[in-house]
Amino acid sequence: MINLKSKTVLITGGSRGIGAACVKLFANSGADVAFTFNSRETEAKKLVEEYSKKIKIKTYRIDISEVDKIESTVTKIISDFGRLDILINNAGIWKQGDADKMSLEEWETTIRINLTSTFVFTKAVLPSMKKNNFGRIINITSTAGQRGEAHYSHYASSKGGVISFTKSLASEFGRYNITSNSVAPGWVDTDMTSDALSDKTYRNEVEKDIPLKRIASAEDIAGPVLFLASDLARHINGEILNVNGGSILCG
Repeated sequence: MINLKSKTVLITGGSRGIGAACVKLFANSGADVAFTFNSRETEAKKLVEEYSKKIKIKTYRIDISEVDKIESTVTKIISDFGRLDILINNAGIWKQGDADKMSLEEWETTIRINLTSTFVFTKAVLPSMKKNNFGRIINITSTAGQRGEAHYSHYASSKGGVISFTKSLASEFGRYNITSNSVAPGWVDTDMTSDALSDKTYRNEVEKDIPLKRIASAEDIAGPVLFLASDLARHINGEILNVNGGSILCG
């Protein structure tokens, strides 16, 4: 059993999907949990109600496309909790766009939400982590960031940027006992992919291409995230952990 009592984690995009699964796993491990959300207030409140008797847990509403608001949000979280030990950069978007038809605004929106916000959240937590000589940074990326993805070049580029950012952080801040790693999912059953996977024929084709013959649940991704945040992974730094059932063998 992984025990994270006395640790505080910040999970971005924690009201649904992979983020919500992370909130639950970290709360059950004993960590105090801060998580951000944008529009899913009802789901966020339910998570707080479920775990508020076991741990300290608070929500913070923020549209992370407004990157100028991130630093003040992190400052408030550190003030509310007293410390911040673990950062999980999870919030992001996945929208289709052909490279020859995509507008500059569409490109920049995806880069800002997926890549720039990851940088700003990380920059905001690093001073506290350096001061405490401890930190765990886990970025949710994608296999698309390693191999590219047709019709989603902006998404693939943003996740490829996060992967390079993760490795750069590992080299730069390891001396402060701060590890930086990434979990790179393939297909995952979440709200983000529900439209694409609602077509049964297409879903069957996707499953056939996965050696394990199943699409990951959000919990399948949250487990490796929890592992990377624990002492079991204390000597893992700069790693891209692929969680895709063996469908894409890279990294």
